[in-house]
Amino acid sequence: MRRLIDALADDADFFVEHVQLTAVVFDNTDDVTIWATTLFDQELHFFHLGLQFQQLDLLLRLAGDRAEALQEEVAEALATVTEWPCLLEYTREEKPPIDLDGVALKLSCTYPAEPPFEEDGEENEPEEPEDDNEDADYEASMPHNIFYLEDVFLRIEP
Repeated sequence: MRRLIDALADDADFFVEHVQLTAVVFDNTDDVTIWATTLFDQELHFFHLGLQFQQLDLLLRLAGDRAEALQEEVAEALATVTEWPCLLEYTREEKPPIDLDGVALKLSCTYPAEPPFEEDGEENEPEEPEDDNEDADYEASMPHNIFYLEDVFLRIEP
């Protein structure tokens, strides 16, 4: 399975359909990370999706027959979890991936955080020659395989 970020031509916002959620990860903040797969260019790709609990609730409501049970499972995990982060996996036969049929997700790319600017007068570590830093600079400017959920759209069939 390939990383979704490797299949993109650029870092513009884009849409994915045929999404399956394989895990939900949350901690004691309002942020949630979803592990998911999608068919993109006729190949299966995986990606991570960053969103807030309100958006997670919306996605779970779109999970068809499993919606209510999934919402209850997340609520129970929130109420009873003792160790953070909490991971709910959907990769086994008894808990298969969550299909989001008829749903298109608008996603945007994320980038590594920039290191903080150093104050004048602070001791700096010795700089390495420029050539050694080129690969690191290139990788730092590349987007992650983590995306933000911009919006959710439903497909209306005629």
